Parts: sequence; structure tokens; C-alpha cells
Amino acid sequence: MSLIGKIALVTGAAQGIGRSIALRLASDGADIALVDLNEDRMFTVAEEVKSLGRRATVFRANVMNREEIFAAINHAEKELKGFDIMINNAGIAQVQEFAKITPEEVEKIFGVNVYGVLWGIQAAAIKFQNRKQNGKIISASSIAGHEGYPLLGAYSASKFAVRALTQAAAKEFAVHGITVNAYCPGVVGTDMWVAIDKRMAEITGAKIGETYDKYVNGIALGRAQTPEDVAAFVSFLAGPDSDYMTGQAPLIDGGLVYR
Repeated sequence: MSLIGKIALVTGAAQGIGRSIALRLASDGADIALVDLNEDRMFTVAEEVKSLGRRATVFRANVMNREEIFAAINHAEKELKGFDIMINNAGIAQVQEFAKITPEEVEKIFGVNVYGVLWGIQAAAIKFQNRKQNGKIISASSIAGHEGYPLLGAYSASKFAVRALTQAAAKEFAVHGITVNAYCPGVVGTDMWVAIDKRMAEITGAKIGETYDKYVNGIALGRAQTPEDVAAFVSFLAGPDSDYMTGQAPLIDGGLVYR
């Protein structure tokens, strides 16, 4: 699959799934704009992108801030001379008993996981329309966007919301040649899942690693997911083979949740 000549922006690109997405899109030919709050790690990923023979630029932004997301896209367009693909990957997890969820916790997780996606879709769609071109918008949902999980109530709600935003935006922007899709990973071996497992242990009394192992043992393919597994699917969504697909949020979880 070729993305040669395409310009992609990836939020949450400094580590984990975001880093892998950036590197996969670069290996498939795209030039990459990296957006994150961690500048040091972003510059490291930028060097990795350049080592693949592609151009890279970095922009520090908080996805909760609408103006900063618009500025990030303007930066990508200016520095890389174009804009074709928006990857709203930035997200956080949150483990809390349902009865103890606080307004501050809801505000934080919705700020990143929902508002960040909303502003990213909005800013990208406006830019594509202003440039009078087709475009692809791809956002991070989760298996928790298809099925609510205990101790992940607010997180699950935020990921269900991503699916709703994806469907609504896809219907509105199709007339402009803009496709809007999402991807729904499962149990990925990243720092996020280390934190989830630790917090689950604190609440339930389980041993460290026990919750992670329980979920992994339920995966039909018999192993935890890697960031590269997710990135490969995102590359499909970013490429020409998915041109007739919009408004969808497929599961990419090794066989854990079935819909």
C-alpha cells in the first residue's frame, strides 16, 4: 500500500500506538506531522521517521484545546506543503469505581478522548474543505467503545462517544469527499495497559499483572496486541484501499469482542 506524496498528522505521536502509527505511515510513504505534549519524545520519533526517508515536523499541542489543534494542522500544512490524513490518536485511560467517579475525572477523560477527537475532526474537515480536496480522518476508539467494562465506566463512555462523532461526521462530510473512520484496539502491550493493570490491582486486590493476564487469556489469537498491529490497520484506513469506507469503527483486537 502506498501513501507516497501524502501528509499525515498524528496526535499522541510521542509513544505507544501513536509512535507506531507514525512510523508505519512513514514506511508506507507519508510525511508526518507529530503532535504531542512530550517534546523530547516527539523529536526522537521525528528522527525515526526521517531515518525511513520521510519528512517530519513536530508541534506541541494539547488536544483538549481547540485552537491548538487548528494551529497544529496549519503548521503541518505550512511545513510539509500539504495535508491529507488526520489521525486523532491521543487518548488516556481511567480506572475508577462507577460510584466514585468525580466531575473532575469526567472532565479530564472527556477533554482528551472526546473533545480532542471532536476538535481534530472539525479542524481537519475544515482544512480539507478550504483546500478543496478529499481527505481521511481516523480516530482512536476502543473495544470499550463497543462494550462497557466494569471500573472503566467513564472511559467506556468516552470511547462510545468517539463512535458517535465518527458516524455523524462521516454523514456530514461525505459530500465533500472526506471519509471519517475509527479503530478499536483491545489489550495492547503499552504503558497505558501497565497503568490500567496497576490501578485495577489497587481497587480489586488482584496481583499486579493478574488483570492484564485475564484479558489476554480471552483473546482468540492467544497473545496481547502490539502497537504495530494497530498501526497496520490504521495504515489501511489511511490508504486508497479504504476509499469506499466511512462512518465505521472496526474492532482490531485479536478476537476478544465480537460484533
